Amino acid sequence: MRHLTSVALLLCAIFVSCSSSWQNKLEPQQVEQLNVALNKAGSNRSQLEQALQQVPADQLEGMAFLIAYMPQRDLDSLTADFLLENTRIAYQARQQYAWAQALPDSVFFNEVLPYAILNERRDNWRQQFYDLFAPRVAACTDIQAAIDSVSKDINKVLKTEYNVKRRKVDQSPFESLEQGMATCTGLSILMVDAFRSVGIPARLVGIPNWTTKEGNHNWVEVMVDGQWKATEYYAPEKLDTGWFIADAGKANPDDPDYSIYASSFKPAQTWFRLIWDYNIRYVHANNVTKRYIEVYQEQMKADSLPADLMLLNVVLFKDESCTPDGNNRVPERISLKEKGSEVDFGFSPSPTDDMNNYLVFRVKRNQQYSLEYAGANGELISKKIRTTDEPQMIQALYQN
Repeated sequence: MRHLTSVALLLCAIFVSCSSSWQNKLEPQQVEQLNVALNKAGSNRSQLEQALQQVPADQLEGMAFLIAYMPQRDLDSLTADFLLENTRIAYQARQQYAWAQALPDSVFFNEVLPYAILNERRDNWRQQFYDLFAPRVAACTDIQAAIDSVSKDINKVLKTEYNVKRRKVDQSPFESLEQGMATCTGLSILMVDAFRSVGIPARLVGIPNWTTKEGNHNWVEVMVDGQWKATEYYAPEKLDTGWFIADAGKANPDDPDYSIYASSFKPAQTWFRLIWDYNIRYVHANNVTKRYIEVYQEQMKADSLPADLMLLNVVLFKDESCTPDGNNRVPERISLKEKGSEVDFGFSPSPTDDMNNYLVFRVKRNQQYSLEYAGANGELISKKIRTTDEPQMIQALYQN
C-alpha cells in the first residue's frame, strides 16, 4: 500500500511539474496574462495548455503572446496542433532570413507570428504559403528585395484575381484560393499572409468610408527599416504610391468613420471598423490617418507642377496670434472653391502635427479662390484669396 502511495505521489509530482513548466520560463506578468486567457477558454483550456507545454523553449514567448491576446472565439476553438504548426513555421522563417532575424520581438510577435488578421475564418495557411514564397525570396539579401519578390505576380502565384463575384467580403486565405477570386479585403489578407510566411512584417490597412467618393478600401503595409510603407495586391512599382494614396490623403483623422486603420493582433488605440459587421470589436487597430495625409502632401510638393500652377499652403488658427505652438492650430475640413464650386478639399493640421506640416492645394496662378470651413460656433466662414506667381502661405482664423 505504501508503495502504491509513493508511486501515485511521484506521478502527481511529475504531472504538476510538466503542467507548470512553462510558467517557470516566463515573466510573472506574462504568466498572469496567460492565466486570464486560459480561464476564459473554458473547455478548450486543455488545448491551449498543451500548446504551451509542447512548444520549444525558444518559441514559448511567441506562443504566450498569441494565447494572451487572441480573441474569445479563438480561445474557444483553436487546437494545440494548429498553434504549434503556425508558431514552428513562423520561427523557422525568422531563423532563415536576415531581415526577420533583425526584427524586434515586439514586431515579430505582432506582425509576423499571428495566424489571422481580421475576423476571417482561421485557416492553417502558413506552411502552404511558405512553400510558395520561400523559393521566391531565396536569393534576396535585403527586405526590400524580398518585398518586391513576394509582390511580383502574386496573383499568378496564388491564382486569385479581383472579382466582385466572390462569395463574401471577409474571405479567409483558403476561401479565396478555392474560388480564385476576392475583393480588396480578401486580396489584402492573402498578401499579408504571403509576406508573413517569409518573415516580412505586414499588416492590413483600410478605411471604412472615403471622403472623396462612395465606398471603402483595404490595402497592405510592410515594414522597411522600422517604417511602415503602403502597397497592395496589384502592387505599384514603389511603396507608398498607387491610386489610393490621393484619396487616403484626404481622409479625416477626427471622424472614426472616415479614418484609416492599421490592424494589430494585440490591443492598440482602437478597433478596426469592419464595414460588413460593425458589431465586431475584437480586431484591434491604430489610427494611421495622419501618416497618409503627410505622404500625400509630400508627394504633392515633390511632383513637378505645370507652369500655370503653384502650391497654396493653408493652416487654420484659433486666434489672431497665429502661433503654431500649443493648441492654436485647428484640424478642420477646408473647402477650396473657384467661382462657387468646390475644386478640392482637405484637413488642416492639428496641434500635434509637425510645425512645418500644412494643408497643401494645387492652384492656378493669379486666380481668385475662396476657402470655406466651419467656424468655432459652427457658422460657415468664407475667406477670399487671390493667388500670385509664387507659392503662398494662407493663415485662416477659426473665428470671424
